Amino acid sequence: MNDLTAGVLAGDRTAVGRAITLMESTRPEDRELARDLVSQLLPHGGGAHRVGISGVPGAGKSTLIDVLGSRLTRAGHRVGVLAVDPSSMVTGGSILGDKTRMAALAADESAFIRPSPSAGTLGGVTATTPHAVTVLEAAGYDVVLVETVGVGQSEAAVHASVDCLCVLTLAGAGDELQTVKRGLLEVADVLAVNKADGDNQQAARLAAAELRRALPLLAPTAEGGPPPVMTVSALTGTGVDELWDCIVEHRRMLEASGALTARRARGRLAWMRALLERRLVEQFEAQPGLPDRRADLEHAVEQGKITPEAAVDQLLSR
Repeated sequence: MNDLTAGVLAGDRTAVGRAITLMESTRPEDRELARDLVSQLLPHGGGAHRVGISGVPGAGKSTLIDVLGSRLTRAGHRVGVLAVDPSSMVTGGSILGDKTRMAALAADESAFIRPSPSAGTLGGVTATTPHAVTVLEAAGYDVVLVETVGVGQSEAAVHASVDCLCVLTLAGAGDELQTVKRGLLEVADVLAVNKADGDNQQAARLAAAELRRALPLLAPTAEGGPPPVMTVSALTGTGVDELWDCIVEHRRMLEASGALTARRARGRLAWMRALLERRLVEQFEAQPGLPDRRADLEHAVEQGKITPEAAVDQLLSR
């Protein structure tokens, strides 16, 4: 463990990968080691600019991260990327293919890309994303980009893991009524209409205008009012520099007002509550005799002999 900690602090890529793998393990003995490792790394974390990249599937998140990350490394930054991939509800497996869309960044020595399965965790990120962020920060990565699974409006949990949440959308993704629905857009700090290139430029500009009209109907996420809306093209790189400037300005405003400290504190509390719920479910399912009793009740529910609510009450009464 001491060697692993020293390797992470030295920025060794193999040690960083092993540390994140340890964080993701569900084995009880690994969890204890992971807690010790996080405790040792925590004093060395907290210094990175944490940015979430979210949006619907196909919005171009991976491609944008490849372009943005490459520009940041050329400017002297060290960029860590946590790409969360959806896990199959049938097999439980994940493709973990986001890295293939980041060809330039994957070959960059100043960048580290880690694909991880969502493993059934809702909210767009994994249950260990905050710990993985700490590992990357301790290893000297000053920009951490978190790409979410892209599940849509239920993905607001990523907001608790980052300093700035950038939401990508597309032209033709819905009308203004769809835009103002509560959910992911309500917690966005920056909005970008992607794929504003070729014949789609005009449609992207119109979509951005619709967003600007609709966003004042939502409760603003910051004292400055609704989040800025811009158009970008990950394909041509148009607007990518302006997008990063907007993200940096948002960070500057948070630091100037003291809101950054408060936001990270709320994020830690949110993750504590999420972990508590997860551990309670695990302890409940580990109760002796529960599988057989649960199977009997599930059969009774299937046969219509008992309501789901009554079955749950009987299980909880144990």
